[in-house]
Amino acid sequence: MDGTLTPPEVIDRLRETFPELTAVSASGVVELLLNSGYVEDAAAAPPDEFSTAEQERYSRNIAFFRRVDLTPRAHNWEAQVRLKHSRVLVLGLGGTGSHVAWALAACGVGRIHCVDRDVVELSNLTRQVLYRESDIGRAKAEITVARLAEVNSSLAITGERRTVECQDDLAELVRGFDALALCADEPGGRGGIRVWANRACRAAKVPWAVGGYSGPLVSVGVFDPGSPCYECLSAGIELTLPPGVPVDLGGPGVIAPSAGVSGHLTAQAIISLVTGIPAVPGGYVTGVNLVAPDQHVYARHPAVPDCPVCGDLRPGAGSTAP
Repeated sequence: MDGTLTPPEVIDRLRETFPELTAVSASGVVELLLNSGYVEDAAAAPPDEFSTAEQERYSRNIAFFRRVDLTPRAHNWEAQVRLKHSRVLVLGLGGTGSHVAWALAACGVGRIHCVDRDVVELSNLTRQVLYRESDIGRAKAEITVARLAEVNSSLAITGERRTVECQDDLAELVRGFDALALCADEPGGRGGIRVWANRACRAAKVPWAVGGYSGPLVSVGVFDPGSPCYECLSAGIELTLPPGVPVDLGGPGVIAPSAGVSGHLTAQAIISLVTGIPAVPGGYVTGVNLVAPDQHVYARHPAVPDCPVCGDLRPGAGSTAP
């Protein structure tokens, strides 16, 4: 089943090789394989929009998507096409964000806009992968744009040094993008930047992911317009904690591995959101504890009945929360 034979010809070949197979059984085997998503037309050429160099560059991406994608598609470049046409906003270019930005550029996200208010400091160099000692004092956004262009010159990489001060600022930023990677943690707490992102993205119907670390605990929250929101998830987690203990997905303690894992978990979430591979609904947080491998973080909660953000998920409001 490499594209050189039609399905009826494959069935005939099967029956020649295995005479005990009936026509019905052989047809069933072929149909099962076709529907599995693991069989493709090897004769199908990559889309014309990919140059010879891009075909070589992304060959390992294609092998990855072929392995994990179980949906039959017109050609095995569909996920890469979606990446090439996607527009992603990366907000925050520190420990998590620098790894996110690099991973998205390496994978071939067509347009990446990088936003951060800070300049590079010496203490950043333990974990923020895009910066060098010679960059100290320079704006992170400026450096990131230049470094990503060296990683993948075929992309549209832009950036700006900017402070996000309110929900309206975030709403302005996410407009026109297919996904947000939130890698900034200030202002934190109730009513902080994660709540701004939750509400701005929900209003704009933009999926988003937020990565963080607290010492060795690394996590990512993933949200899309059709699933319970960040505030519902936080409320659900709070119910499982002793009174007065806040939900905290971040903290100052970090080394290079925890920043890297955080960034790559977040990048993988963004890639899944824009390609649909795998098609996992959002509204969850997942992660790992790097010093306790048996501790896997995973939480998902239904929409809170009186949530002002996901009121569309209330029963009778046109959708049902998963």
